[in-house]
Amino acid sequence: MILATTDKINGKELETLGLVKGSTVQTVNAIRDIGAGLKGLVGGELVKYNEMMGNARALATKRMVEDAEAMGADAIIGLRYTTSSIMQGAAEVLAYGTAVKFV
Repeated sequence: MILATTDKINGKELETLGLVKGSTVQTVNAIRDIGAGLKGLVGGELVKYNEMMGNARALATKRMVEDAEAMGADAIIGLRYTTSSIMQGAAEVLAYGTAVKFV
């Protein structure tokens, strides 16, 4: 599956199949959340939150690709990610784009 943030793929004619998306809500455990709170006092990178968000993006992308494969797509164009805070220490990641077929 080709994933592109652009609206076209050079050298390919595309037939639009429709919107595809994948999402997940992820959280870190309470102990790590307390540690992150302490880190907020002294500053620095929140490594466990970075890992959580990386895993969430990967899972959201996987679910979006599965959605596109179910439609018979060859690629996803206009790929975007969005995030939102659900509660303290939890975030939703949404991956979305347009499924296309090569013609």
